[in-house]
Amino acid sequence: MQYSRGELGRVWKRNSYYCIANMILLQFQNHCFLLKPSKEITQVHLLSSKAMIENEKTANKLRFKDGTNLPSLSDSSLIQEICASLRQGNVDCLDIGQRLNPLVVINVLYMFRNNADTSFKFFNWVEKQQRYRHTGQILSAMIHILIKGRRLAEAQSLLLRMVRRSGGSASGAADDLVSTYANCNSNPLVFDLLIRTCVQAKRMKDATEAFHRIRSSGFSPSIIACNSLLGGLVKASWVDMAWRIYTEVLQSKISINAYTFNIMINALCKEGKLERAKKLLDEMEPRRVSPDIVTYNTLIDAHCRNGLLDEAFKFLHAMSDKGLVPDVFSYTSLMNGQCREGKVEDASMLMKQMQAKGLVPNNATYNVLINGHCKKGNTRNAANLYNEMVGIGLVPDFITYNLLIKAHTKAGLLNQARKYFREMQRNGLVPDTVIYTVLISGYCREGIMNEAFKLRDEMVERGSMPDVITYNALMSGLCKERRLSEANALCNEMIERGLIPDYVTITTIMDGYCKEGETETALVLFNGMLERHIKVDVVIYNVLINGFCKEGNLDKAKELLNGMTERKLAPNHITYSIFIDELCRKGNFSEAFSLREEMSNKGIAPNVVTYNSIINGFCQAGDVRKAEDLINTMIVNGFVPNTITFNTLICTHCNEENMSEAFRMFHKMEESGVMPDIITYNALINGLCRQGNMQEANAVFEKMKKKGMVLSKSTYTTLIDGYFKEGNDKEAFKLHDEMLQRGLVPDNSH
Repeated sequence: MQYSRGELGRVWKRNSYYCIANMILLQFQNHCFLLKPSKEITQVHLLSSKAMIENEKTANKLRFKDGTNLPSLSDSSLIQEICASLRQGNVDCLDIGQRLNPLVVINVLYMFRNNADTSFKFFNWVEKQQRYRHTGQILSAMIHILIKGRRLAEAQSLLLRMVRRSGGSASGAADDLVSTYANCNSNPLVFDLLIRTCVQAKRMKDATEAFHRIRSSGFSPSIIACNSLLGGLVKASWVDMAWRIYTEVLQSKISINAYTFNIMINALCKEGKLERAKKLLDEMEPRRVSPDIVTYNTLIDAHCRNGLLDEAFKFLHAMSDKGLVPDVFSYTSLMNGQCREGKVEDASMLMKQMQAKGLVPNNATYNVLINGHCKKGNTRNAANLYNEMVGIGLVPDFITYNLLIKAHTKAGLLNQARKYFREMQRNGLVPDTVIYTVLISGYCREGIMNEAFKLRDEMVERGSMPDVITYNALMSGLCKERRLSEANALCNEMIERGLIPDYVTITTIMDGYCKEGETETALVLFNGMLERHIKVDVVIYNVLINGFCKEGNLDKAKELLNGMTERKLAPNHITYSIFIDELCRKGNFSEAFSLREEMSNKGIAPNVVTYNSIINGFCQAGDVRKAEDLINTMIVNGFVPNTITFNTLICTHCNEENMSEAFRMFHKMEESGVMPDIITYNALINGLCRQGNMQEANAVFEKMKKKGMVLSKSTYTTLIDGYFKEGNDKEAFKLHDEMLQRGLVPDNSH
């Protein structure tokens, strides 16, 4: 039933409620709007079929469009009182807490819908009253008012509250916003904000529900809100839902833009569907949407990551043809693709081209090149790039330091790695467990366990807890030094901290027992694994086989080999190399070569490890010539000698005090691009000291320092012994002091 303003007034006057009618008429004038406001008050629904309003009881049956009842006489009086106080700014003086109800509150908000400050002040005051809780409609009304007042942060906070409240949902929030929309004379921005709020809170299900409920209520979210939803869905890997929403957006004839296409092209690229991504690119222009630089950068990056460099460069040229200027991201993506393929020099040239065009490389650009050089072991080039980026004012980030620390640690350049580690800390970056573990592993590999444990203590003090990998590295280092009891204690500590020993932990401890000559104890651990049905593999068998071979117990080693084949585990090149090494050590070269033939027949190609085992056998047998001939054979067969290959021969020459041959092999090693390590230099120093050639030994020592190599206890003790033997106590004690300063503890004999 509909009443005009005059008719409603006459009804109220006949029932002697003229004053109250004026107030209600004012309310109608202020807030009783439909989705399309008109001058007439329409759709005032009566729950009763009576045409006349006879008393207050009947008046309570009137409802606004949002479903809210008209206030009773007592509520109307209270509304007037509150409004008067609000106009005077005296809301805190009101003593009406017990008389408050949602109907009063929402009507007051409607009265002040154009005054966000006063409405919000009243809203907050009401919330502090006892036994009162805002309804969804009150929250939605307040949100409308805040948005009209351009107070978006507060509005967004309330939207999130509506969605998160007990029993709340985004679809319910959307319903409340729709029902209060007209009475607040709001605008569609409120629905956009609801969707964006859900997306920002990573509540993608709520965001999707809100989108559908808003559309079903006759409203169309803006393309900005649609893009926000699509982007959130893709980021959350809800790609199928993103495509359904995208289809709905197209069907609703909402004008999509380049950002919409970019989101969906990115979704396809993330899934590796590059052909579909290119087809979507082709759909842009027919829809009168021009690809932008983000479109092309997304495609360039995706093709580079998938090893399609030629296609990536085609997009770079297409970008230029469209009048778009490639940016730093474009070039960095291409450089990353080149580095992934090992084309680091090409990437360096591309950076120079980029700079020639006036573009300045950023951290990501340098990190790509640094990573490329680090992967190739070119730590010097990586360090030069680091210095270059610092020189142009860039601040290296976590990724930069992570790359440099890992590369230098891997190369055995622990001093330089430690330098980057400290610079990282000085720059305010906090190393994580991974970086600490990388350094700890490096010190453990070099046998510098005191530094490794110092770093472990430091990481704990700074809040980074060691993980299983950290403990495994420390246990491995202790086992190498035959400090098995300490390794066991560390394993127990790890368990006490709630960390579960993994496959590597058990293998490390077993290897430690084997190296200590306690192969039977290792075998007990192995049998325990079998009893507990823990999966064993060829690596564990190799550890045990190697242990028994080192003890000279070939029969037990062969028994394990048979058990291995019974479990359908195929011996690998390391298994054969262990047997070959032991046979060569015993001078049984015919059987060793027979095993090498067996490897080939089984399709297991000999590798550097196999050749190294035979070379080591020849050296132990004193037949260095055959060992060198075998190096030439392995090169002909396509194998590159490694550090162990050259060290085996250098150590043999040094032990025979044939230093000219040792240095000849050392120079050949450097010419082959193989980096000498601590074992190489220690062998040379030891050989020179045995000859009493302390001047040359010191020259090698200084070369080690210059290269930034970590000096071991063995390096110092060898030199100290040499100086004492020639009666140069001054140099011996000088080195002794230097050794202590570096944290290296000499043996009792020094």
